Amino acid sequence: MSNILPQWQTIIDREAKQPYFIALQEEIKKQRQLSEVIFPLEEDVYNAFKYCDLTDIKVVILGQDPYHGVGKENQPQAHGLAFSVNPEIKTPPSLVNIYKELSNDVEGFVIPEHGNLENWAKQGVLLINTVLTVKQGQAHSHSKLGWEKFTDVMIDELNQKNDGCVFLLWGSHAQKKGKSIDQNKHCILAGPHPSPLSAYRGFFGCQHFSMANHWLIENNKEAINWVIPSLEEDKQQQLF
Repeated sequence: MSNILPQWQTIIDREAKQPYFIALQEEIKKQRQLSEVIFPLEEDVYNAFKYCDLTDIKVVILGQDPYHGVGKENQPQAHGLAFSVNPEIKTPPSLVNIYKELSNDVEGFVIPEHGNLENWAKQGVLLINTVLTVKQGQAHSHSKLGWEKFTDVMIDELNQKNDGCVFLLWGSHAQKKGKSIDQNKHCILAGPHPSPLSAYRGFFGCQHFSMANHWLIENNKEAINWVIPSLEEDKQQQLF
């Protein structure tokens, strides 16, 4: 669990001593020893906590569980950030719909040729799934193992210790998860999930991205630049 930022690390270290978390880790370890393929890769499970620390988070996007498929050359789609995939992986349908909404909602947004959302994470967008692992090809296979309790703790810590952020809660699962959030302190934007099954029920046209930025600016915080750099632009940024 290297490169996790200090505030998150403190919480993870505390939770790691709890019986539920010990049982969760033992079960996942046992499955890996039995040659079950589990996504994301072990080193990527906590990626969401490596870019921006708890008190600096501006927006929380809550997913359900990691992508359970593979892409080019059998690489896992999931890499520890909700809705995001590594650059060489084809953009999944839910993210395609997120991009469609962004192109209608945010001036200057151009649909990128890849699905990597690290640029958002670096700006303070916490892309977290409620369950952090999954068996290959088996959606929700690690639900009820204990991850839900862990991510409840993370949301509660944000609720208490972050001075105000925007929660984007798409779909009934995320909305149920966010019921305890203090709406006097934080902004909650709820709507249908962006999956092809539900996006036309109100996700399209929700304008959550511009509304999130409006709230951030009103609360003296820097807006998120939702525009995603091309792979070439990203390489050039890293050089400098």
